[in-house]
Amino acid sequence: MAVRVQAYAKINLTLEILGRRSDGHHEVKTILQTVDLADRLDVESAPRLRVDCDDPSLSGDANLVWQAATMLAKRAEIEPKAHIFMRKRIPVGSGLGGGSSDAAAALVALNQLWDTGLSVEELYPLAAELGSDVPFFLRGGTALAEGRGERVSPLPALAEMPVLLVCPDQTLEHKTRKLYSQITAAHYSDGGVTRRLVQTMMGGHFEVSILQNVFENVAFQVFPGLSELYQRVASLVATRPHLSGAGPALFCLPSGEDEYQQVAKSLRYCNANVYLVQAIIPRFA
Repeated sequence: MAVRVQAYAKINLTLEILGRRSDGHHEVKTILQTVDLADRLDVESAPRLRVDCDDPSLSGDANLVWQAATMLAKRAEIEPKAHIFMRKRIPVGSGLGGGSSDAAAALVALNQLWDTGLSVEELYPLAAELGSDVPFFLRGGTALAEGRGERVSPLPALAEMPVLLVCPDQTLEHKTRKLYSQITAAHYSDGGVTRRLVQTMMGGHFEVSILQNVFENVAFQVFPGLSELYQRVASLVATRPHLSGAGPALFCLPSGEDEYQQVAKSLRYCNANVYLVQAIIPRFA
């Protein structure tokens, strides 16, 4: 038996930090949206657990997909026997949630392969243990995430809106930790921006002017060249670019083919990948 699933990227329409919790984690409020840039996982039965990737640096046991497999097998009280092959399309360490999405997709695929019979709700505790964004990816779509990001509430879906993604070809070791280390109490908020966008979306509307990401206050000092890249993109698009997650990926919405062509042409020598994608609701869950 074999199972194939897509692991979709996400963007953060809002991202606010409310403060630091007693457990050391930060309390966040964010609106997440899946887009159709995706990794692919092919999962099949095997004598033992094996995880391979077309990016060899991601093969083996030092990734969330391996952890997802071993945690699900322990929950089901079975041996983790499967071969998982990942085809990466989401840039690594970009703020688009590729690693978390891969882990969620592994849970979904192995739940089918091993016939463990767990509902999505029963997979949530495993997903939350794997990482803050992983629970969201079990369903994807449009959602409000709170707490560390593990408390997920669905929101009215965006129309299939075109989204321009600009992903600098750079990685930063311990990126999220470094970005959070630059956040001070002055950057904390009460979640009001996110509440306002939620209210707008619940009313059947979408206001692009509300989009906000707290990491935009510090990311341009952390990522070399990001400020210049941002300014170049901003000069070519109709709506202001925003950072996704802790970056360095940028997105603009709504966008279109003309903007994509202009930006791709302008950045062809800038070590950045440019994509035109769609906001979607995944169908695998």
